[in-house]
Amino acid sequence: MRIYAASLLLAISPSTTTAFAPSRQLGHPTPHAITPALSRTSLRSAPISSDPSIQELYKRRPRPPYIPNHIPDPDYVRIFDTTLRDGEQSPGATLTSEEKLQIARNLAKLGVDVIEAGFPIASPDDFHAVRRIADVVGNEVFEDGYVPVICGLSRANERDIERAWEAVRGAARPRIHTFIATSEIHMRSKLNKSPEEVVEIAVRAVRFARSLGCEDIEFSPEDAGRSDPEFLYRILAEVIEAGATTLNIPDTTGWNMPWEFGDLIAKLRKNVVGADRVVFSTHCQNDLGLATANSLAGALNGARQLECTINGIGERAGNASLEEVVMSLALKGGEQFKGGPGTGKLYTAINPVYITPTSKMVAEYTGMKCQPHKAIVGANAFQHESGIHQDGMIKDKSTYEIMTPESIGLMRGESQSGAGIVLGKHSGRNAVGTRLRELGYDLDMDRLNAVFARFKEVAEKKKGGLDDDDLESLVADQAGSSNVLWKVTGLQVTTGLSGIPTATVKMMGPDGVERFVSATGTGPVDAVYKAIDQIMGVSVILETYSMNSVNEGIEVSGSIGSVILFGKSISFVYTSLYQALASTRVVIVPNSEGPNESLKLDAQSGELKERKFTGSGSDTDIITSSARAYVTALNKLLQWQIRRMGNGPTISDSSNGIGNAVPVAGEGPLVVSK
Repeated sequence: MRIYAASLLLAISPSTTTAFAPSRQLGHPTPHAITPALSRTSLRSAPISSDPSIQELYKRRPRPPYIPNHIPDPDYVRIFDTTLRDGEQSPGATLTSEEKLQIARNLAKLGVDVIEAGFPIASPDDFHAVRRIADVVGNEVFEDGYVPVICGLSRANERDIERAWEAVRGAARPRIHTFIATSEIHMRSKLNKSPEEVVEIAVRAVRFARSLGCEDIEFSPEDAGRSDPEFLYRILAEVIEAGATTLNIPDTTGWNMPWEFGDLIAKLRKNVVGADRVVFSTHCQNDLGLATANSLAGALNGARQLECTINGIGERAGNASLEEVVMSLALKGGEQFKGGPGTGKLYTAINPVYITPTSKMVAEYTGMKCQPHKAIVGANAFQHESGIHQDGMIKDKSTYEIMTPESIGLMRGESQSGAGIVLGKHSGRNAVGTRLRELGYDLDMDRLNAVFARFKEVAEKKKGGLDDDDLESLVADQAGSSNVLWKVTGLQVTTGLSGIPTATVKMMGPDGVERFVSATGTGPVDAVYKAIDQIMGVSVILETYSMNSVNEGIEVSGSIGSVILFGKSISFVYTSLYQALASTRVVIVPNSEGPNESLKLDAQSGELKERKFTGSGSDTDIITSSARAYVTALNKLLQWQIRRMGNGPTISDSSNGIGNAVPVAGEGPLVVSK
């Protein structure tokens, strides 16, 4: 599994006058003094480099003292990240508790004001993940006194609220976020409640949260973008009186145009009684591709908290993208937001140099890759192919780039680390680690060793060395290494036009015993997966299977033909990839009638849904790559079930092989190299 921190040794173009914009200096008003450090775990920023320009990139941004219902500097915009809650509701984006903790820690390095850690009532695992983040990240105070607010989501009922408070109360700054729908269609069709009943429920929820001792309460009128403004004036005034400190205005279905949504924020600030005693917030979905634009329109009209997610992930078409919102304010906040409260020179305390590492972490852990043309963090965001553009970039980078890649933590440098280094089988750990840091990956020693071991295996078989895409694929392959219960130690497949595809798979379980089994299938990958199912004792549906060659060129003498997926059956037609690296990604769903059922409560619909688990694998061998991806996903499922069982069977109790799995004889576990 990856641990990302900062891209090291960031180079800034000699012609650059600021880390954000090549052509001009960004600035913002001097904010109020930082809140004194709390008596919690203290974090100090390790020195990144002796280069002053690089140190400036990593310098933490100042922010006003934190007061739940008031921001002392009216130009300051709080960033509320909901990657771990709304982002995880993306189909197939299930995260393990350890992955959530690592993402939360990176969000703290990024400097977000509020981390919505999850929906505690959804499942025991969600509850424990939120509580762990609150207890750990919520008490890690940086040297400048910063510590993030840790928030838990709840519906407007006492059971949800009590569970949320129990999960977040251990944080230095805990918050409860409760919501109820206010649009006519939601009240009638979903809640079956009258407006009067909805107001009563909302007020009772906020009062109950207050009675528990929570002093930081956020209230959201769900589907506010389609709600009657007059009704919003009424219900919001009531919850302010009951004790709400932040009013979040969601465009739940992405229905509003930017001018509509901005006008709604302005009307609410003007007409809601007590509006001056709370902070207004936005939460914009991206169904029409306007989430970022609507969020910025909200800021223009006085919203001083913007809710967003890393890479814009979330329900349906996703949420406002944190990197887009933050960099828009960094580049344009000083001059394009006049008219609201304050001077109109808006700013945040985000450290943009951590954007790329956090984006890569979220993409890897969720299995949801960014499209190449994604703003700020897409693979093509700082690439130039047009001859005219290339000519301009050679003469002056500011001709076609409004920010430097270094400012968001992306080391461009020159090809092959700027020193003609080719990474191959003779390369050492230091060379591999240096290139990974330049690409935005900062791995601890254990994880670097795991990636380096895989690098040496692949480099022995792949001629011409490994490029950046190959390295990133290997890091992805190790993303689930902390969740390993079972691993493949041997694999043999026979197939052909006239024979039945047969696979013999050998695996080592958490008890250190190696087992093997043979199985047949509709194709070689299907046979391998059936054998793995028998050994691990699982019952799942393979929802998604995808594979691609990481690179192309003269070494790729064959290519993947077709992959046809019918539930669990794979018809697999391919030719050999030879020296290319194959990367496989799978999404599995536990069979609802099997032993691995994994239901969770959906925050939006209130319905129970099966969790989905993703896995990635890479190898020069297509079948091995497929097996590694599948086992990674299954390990995530089994780890989740172990955590959910709590005091149930231990890992070793549930690790015995079943079916035709035969323990390998001999003293101690026998490791078989591929």
